[in-house]
Parts: sequence; C-alpha cells; structure tokens
Amino acid sequence: MARLAQTAGLTDIQEEILATVRSFVDKEIIPHAQALEHGDAYPADIVDGMKEMGLFGLTIPEEFGGLGESLLTYALVVEQIARGWMSVSGVINTHFIVAHMLKQHGTDEQRRKYLPRMATGEVRGSFSMSEPELGSDVAAIRTRAARSGDEYVVDGQKMWLTNGGTSNLTAVLVKTDEGAEKAHRNLTAFLVEKPEGYGEVLPGLTVPGKIDKMGYKGVDTTELVFDGFRIPADQVLGGTPGHGFRHMMDGVEVGRVNVAARACGIALRSFELAIEYAQQRRAFGKPIAEHQAIAFKLAEMATKVEAAHLMMVNAARLKDSGARNDVEAGMAKLIASEYCAEVTQEAFRIHGGYGYSKEYEIERLMREAPFLLIGEGTSEIQKTIISRGLLREYRARG
Repeated sequence: MARLAQTAGLTDIQEEILATVRSFVDKEIIPHAQALEHGDAYPADIVDGMKEMGLFGLTIPEEFGGLGESLLTYALVVEQIARGWMSVSGVINTHFIVAHMLKQHGTDEQRRKYLPRMATGEVRGSFSMSEPELGSDVAAIRTRAARSGDEYVVDGQKMWLTNGGTSNLTAVLVKTDEGAEKAHRNLTAFLVEKPEGYGEVLPGLTVPGKIDKMGYKGVDTTELVFDGFRIPADQVLGGTPGHGFRHMMDGVEVGRVNVAARACGIALRSFELAIEYAQQRRAFGKPIAEHQAIAFKLAEMATKVEAAHLMMVNAARLKDSGARNDVEAGMAKLIASEYCAEVTQEAFRIHGGYGYSKEYEIERLMREAPFLLIGEGTSEIQKTIISRGLLREYRARG
C-alpha cells in the first residue's frame, strides 16, 4: 500500500470499509471514468454499485437501517471515490448533507419518514441554498415562502443544485416572514419531495435541464424554479420556521469536510499519475524522475497531499467529537482545495504535451480541480470564517 494519505487509529471496521471502497474505485470507477466524463454520462452502474455496498446509508444511524459510521469514515470514503472520479463523490455529497441535517435537526416523524429510504438509496438527497444573484451572501436570499393555512406557497429561483434532476428530496433554504430583525432568522429550510427528471416535475416546480460545465461532468447540476409551489407546513425541517440558516450551516460544515476530502482524492490521484509517468518517461538518457527538477516537484506534491489529508482528518474528527469545527473545516477546505489545484497543475506539467491530450487522465483532473476552489464557499469565504474564528478565540484584552 502507498504511504501517502494514511490515517492512524482507524477501527477494523473502518479499515475494512476503506479497503472495499478502494477496490471498488480501482475496478469499477477508474477504468470507466474517462469515457463517462467525456460523454457527460450519468454513472448509473457505479451508483447502483454504491447502493449495493450500502454507501448511501454510511452515516445514517443503524436504527434507521444505515451503517452508523462517523463523518471521518465518510470523508475517507469520499477521498477514495474522488480519487477515482470526483463526479461520483458529488452524487453522494448532497445526499449525506441532507441526511445529516435530518439526523440532527429533523422531527421524529421526518427521521422515520426519510432516513430508512435514504439509507437504501431509494430516496436521494440534494441541497439548495444558492440563487442566481446570491453568491456567498446567504442573508440576501430572495426565494420566499408565504404561509397559507396548513401550507406554504413558494416563489423564486434557486441555482447550482448538484443532483438537481436525479434526486427526489431537496433541502431548500428560503425566506419566511418571522418578524426577526436579523435577516438570517427569517430563513427556513423546507424538505421538498419531487420526482426525478426535468421540466415541470410538480405543479409550480420546474427543474430546467442540466447546466453545461467545464468539468464535474456526469453528475447533474441544475436550477430549481418555484412558481406558486404549495408545500405542507410539516415539511419545514425540524417543524419550526426561522431556524433554516443554522440547519444549513451545520450541513455546510459537513460539506466543507467533504470538499476537502474530494480535493485530497484528486490531489492523490494526480500525484499517482505524475510519479508513475515520471518513472516511465525518459529524457537525456534517464527517467525524468531522476532529474532534480522533477524529483523536487514530486517531493513538494507529496508533502501537500499529506498536509491536506491530515487537516481534513482533523476537521472530521472534531465534528465527530461534537466540538465546534467551523475554523478547522474552513482551514481544511482552504488548504486542500488550493493544494489540489497546485498538485494537479504540477502533474499536468510533468506530463508535458501529453497532459493536454484527452487520452490522458490528467486532462480531466485539470478541469475538475478548479471547482473545489469555489464549491461550499470560495477560498476568500474560508479566510473570512477562519479569521473571525481566530479573532473570537484570541480577542485582545484591555
């Protein structure tokens, strides 16, 4: 086994899960990723394989039919899946964010209704917070839900939904009139059940076609348009409106660990490709890995892979312990995504002209890595979160 990105202190069960996933990635994802990605094809067979392995229920409690594993286990699984193809990890990311939100904040009835079917993959989750003009300013959400008897009427447009067309349960953050002075206390998360597919999937609810992207292909990214959509009041996550911002931010912390794990996986795969190629490609009478210029690149790349992995593991373990991890999750996401972009680019340069060819895997990774600089908050947003946390902890006295 390679020495990079190893994790100390895992249980036998965790080791067994990771070994199974690693084998699945090597046999079922890596050999097919190029063709699926170039065709922008949904990885249906791979998703079915993950269902059979029980991965959709990885973190869902055993009482609801899941495996009851930790965020750390999930993050390490995501790291391996992203090493094979990042889009596959995207299929399960939003699913686990919604499952986490239900587990932590849902009513007993909501947990019983959704978690058992989420554990099997029958119900697949997606997560909707962003809007066309929103960016990182969550408090500026315009999509509104107005109370009408035992229902709410929702109007507005959401943007950048991963799995928007292939999911059938979407956690949607909208504005409600709670009379609070602070904008974020007028935000509510709704659990929107919908059929899979595109077009007007329910009266007043439209999922336009897939957004065409530079990378991150295969997995669908969509808008979500509400026009007089009626939803029962009991679909408010947790049963009480006005708490959606807190619920979503809890989910986003899980998402940031996930993005860090994905970045670790892509960086690890880029390093693997680079060090293999550098030992095969010869120049000036010897493998290019024996030239100091390339050897030093490999050393720096490996160090970045290892550093990002360790920070991701630390953030996951803190969340599992129940401790606040907003700063650590932000740090892990920041450094993992930035290092991923750097490691991938160095691997691309080591490949020379071949790295620009679609025949080589590194070309795909070069298009996927930039997404991680943006997803779940840009690097600048992470720096804002980190600096605020540090100032809170190190507040000057006197």
